[in-house]
Amino acid sequence: MGHRESSSIPLSPAILSLVLVLLIPCTRSQLQSSQAWSLLRIQRLLNYPPALSSWNTTTDLCYAEPNPSVTVVCYEDSITQLHIAGNDSFLALPLPRSFSIDSLFTTLTRLPNLKVLSLTSLGLWGPLPPKIARLSYLEIVNLSSNFLYGAIPERISDLRNLQTLILDRNLFGGRIPDSLGALSLLAVLSARNNSLSGPLPDSLATLESLRVLALSSNSLSGQVPDLRGLANLQVLDLERNFLGPQFPQVARKVVTLVLRENRFTGGLPADAISSCYLLQQLDISSNRFVGPFPPSLLSLPSLRYLNVAGNRFTGKLFSNTSCNDELEFIDLSSNLLSGNLPTCLVSNSTHRVVKFSANCLAAQDRTQHPPSVCQNEALAVGILPRKQSKASASKALVVTGIVVGVVGGALLLGFLIFFALRRASLKRALKTPPRRLIEHASSGYPSKLLADARYISQAMKLGALGIPSYRSFSLEELVAATNNFETSSFMGEGSHGQMYRGRLNDGSLVAIRCLKLKKSHTSQNFSRHIELISKLRHRHLVSALGHCFEYYLDDSTISRLFLVFEYISNGTLRSNISEGVAEKKLTWTQRISAAIGVAKGIQFLHADIIPGLFANDLKITKVLLDQNLVAKISSYNLPVLAENMKAEVLTGGSSNGSKELNEWAKHADKIDIYDFGVILLEVVCGRPITSQSEVEIIRDQLQASVAADGAGRSIVDPVISRACCDESLKTVVEICLRCLSKEPSQRPSVEDVLWNLQFAAQVQDAWRGDSQSSEDSPLSPHPPSSPLTVN
Repeated sequence: MGHRESSSIPLSPAILSLVLVLLIPCTRSQLQSSQAWSLLRIQRLLNYPPALSSWNTTTDLCYAEPNPSVTVVCYEDSITQLHIAGNDSFLALPLPRSFSIDSLFTTLTRLPNLKVLSLTSLGLWGPLPPKIARLSYLEIVNLSSNFLYGAIPERISDLRNLQTLILDRNLFGGRIPDSLGALSLLAVLSARNNSLSGPLPDSLATLESLRVLALSSNSLSGQVPDLRGLANLQVLDLERNFLGPQFPQVARKVVTLVLRENRFTGGLPADAISSCYLLQQLDISSNRFVGPFPPSLLSLPSLRYLNVAGNRFTGKLFSNTSCNDELEFIDLSSNLLSGNLPTCLVSNSTHRVVKFSANCLAAQDRTQHPPSVCQNEALAVGILPRKQSKASASKALVVTGIVVGVVGGALLLGFLIFFALRRASLKRALKTPPRRLIEHASSGYPSKLLADARYISQAMKLGALGIPSYRSFSLEELVAATNNFETSSFMGEGSHGQMYRGRLNDGSLVAIRCLKLKKSHTSQNFSRHIELISKLRHRHLVSALGHCFEYYLDDSTISRLFLVFEYISNGTLRSNISEGVAEKKLTWTQRISAAIGVAKGIQFLHADIIPGLFANDLKITKVLLDQNLVAKISSYNLPVLAENMKAEVLTGGSSNGSKELNEWAKHADKIDIYDFGVILLEVVCGRPITSQSEVEIIRDQLQASVAADGAGRSIVDPVISRACCDESLKTVVEICLRCLSKEPSQRPSVEDVLWNLQFAAQVQDAWRGDSQSSEDSPLSPHPPSSPLTVN
C-alpha cells in the first residue's frame, strides 16, 4: 500500500520537464544550443555592448538579420563566422578591469568550426592568448582597434588555414614572429599603428600567397627582406618606421608602394621601379634618397600618385619630358631639382595636383630657391662632385708621373704651389668678418601625407590633427609674420629660447621659437634633430609646423634655428581651473578629459618617437587648451637642446656625473609621471600649487582625506565635489597619489595612468546618465583617442 501511495504523488511540471530533457538523446539542435550559450557568454564577457543588445535566450542567432555591427553565419547548425564591431576607434574605451581576454578566447574555442573571427573596436585588452591556435579552421582574423598588447604569439602560425590577419591599431610590441612564414595561405598581413620593433623576419619572403603587407606606423628597423619572390604582392605599406637603408626589392606586380618616413637612402633604382608596370601609387617621401631624379617615373603606364618630396634628388627637368596622362597627384617638393617643370604636368592641371616648392626650378614661383642653393646643398651631401675632385685627378697624374719620372716631379711641385695659395686665401678669409646668409632651409619634409583611407588609419592622418604638414620656412616669412620680430609680438623667454607670436600669409597664427646656438653647426649636424622635431605632431602636443635655419656665409654653419609651432589661444589648464568665476571653470568630466590628453601626450613623447623624450619639465601652466578644450603640452624637451641640458643639469661639473646620469636614465620615464601627478593634484584640488613644499603638504592632506572618507572629498575643489561620483573621484585620486610616490619605481607606468583615467571617465559618464552625457563628456566634442594609442 505504501508503494501505491507513493506512486500516486503527481510530478511537478519542472521535474517532468527535467526528466524529458534527460531522456532526449543528443541531437544537432542541442549542439547548436550549446554554441548559442557560448555566444551569450561572449555577450557577457564583452560587458553587453550595444551591438549585442538584441541577443537573449530566445534569439535564433544563426538566422538573425545581419547588420554592420553584428553578423553570425552558421553552416549545418554550427557557427562558422562571427563578426562583432563596437564603437568607432575614436570612441572605444577599454573594457573594465574585470574583463579577461583569456576567458573570452576559452569561450571562443567552444566554436570549433569558426572560420571567420572579427572583433573590432570592442575595448579588448590584454595579451593575445596562444590558445587562439585551437581554432584550427580560422581563415580570417580581424582584431583591429582594440588595446591588445604584448608580442604576437608564435602559436598563431599553427593556424595553417589562415588567409587574412588584421591587427591594426593595437599595442602589440616586440618582433614580428619569424614563424609566420609557416602560413603558406596567408594573403593579407596588416598590423598598422602598433609598437612592433626590430627587423622584418626573412620568413616573410617565403609567403608566396601574400598580397597585402601593411606594417605602417610601428618602430620597425633594419633592411627589408628581398620580396621579389612574392609574385602576388600588390600592396607594400611600410610608412613611418625606421627601415633602410637600401630600397626594398619587390616583384613586378606591386600596385601600391608606400615607404614614406623611413631611413632609405642612396640612389633610386629606376630600372627596378620602371619594370613595375602595374604600379599606381608610389610614396617615398621624407626619406634620405639622393642622386638624380629619374624622369621615367612620370611616364609609368599605371601610375596615379607619385610623392618624392623631402629627399635630396638632383638633376635637371625639361619641358618636353613625357608623363602619364592618368597622373592625379605629383609632389616633387623639397628636393634639389633644377630646370623647367615638364609641360605635361601643368597642361592638364584641372584634374591634377602638382607640387614642386622648395626646389630650384625656373618657375615664376616665390617658393623656388636660387640655383646656387641647390648646388651648394648637393655639394654638402656629396651628391655633386666637389671642386676638390681636381685633386683626385691630379693624384692620378702623380701616379702616372711616377712612371715617367719628370712629369711626377712637376705635378708634385704644382701641388705644393696649390696648397700654399689655398692656405694664404684661407688666412685672408678669416680676417674678413663673416657675412650672414639667410636661406630657405629645405630639409626634406613634405607638404602632404598619403590620403589612401584603405591602408592608412584615420587616426594617423595629419588632417585629423587639423594642422598643416611639416615644412621649412624662409626667414622672410617669419620676419613678415612677426613684423620684424617687434616687441608687441614677443611672448617671453625661457630655457628653450625666445618665443614670438606671428601671423602667416594664410592668416594662421603661429608661435615662433628662436634658438641662438652656442656652437657652430652645419645643417647636417641638425638632420637628426630636425627629423625628430618634424615627428612631434600629436593631438595633445603643441605640434611643430616647421623650421628655418640662419647661416653664416663663410663656413655655412648655423647661427640661429627658428622652430614654428601651432598657436593655442584658449589659456592654460590652470587658468581654466583656478581662475575666473565658478560657472566658467572646467567640470569634473572636462578635467578628466584634459588629464587624459596630457597623459597621451606624455606617452607619445616616451614611446612613440625614437629616441623618446623624457624629463620634459611638465607644469600645469605649460598645458594649453584649444577652442574645443583639448589639452596640449606646450613645452617639452626639444631634442636640439636635450643633450647639452641633460649634461649640464645632471653632472653639474661633479665627479659623480656619470653615476647620476645612469640613475636618471634608469627612471627617466618616471620623472614625467611625478610631474603629471602634480598636475593631477591641482586638477583635483582646484587651487594653484607653486612650490615643492606645497605639493608635499597637499599630498599628505589628500592621503589623510582618503583615509577618512575613501574619496578625499574634503580636499577636492568645491566646484566639482558635488558633480562627481565616488568611484570616479577615488580612481583619479588613487592614481594621483601613486604618481607622487617618492620612490620612482613605485610610480605607475603611463599606460596604467591612462587606463585608470579612462575608467574614471567611463564611470563618471555612466553616473551622470544618458541625458547629460553629450554635454561635457570626455568624448565630446572631440573625443580623446584610445587610451594607449597615438592619434
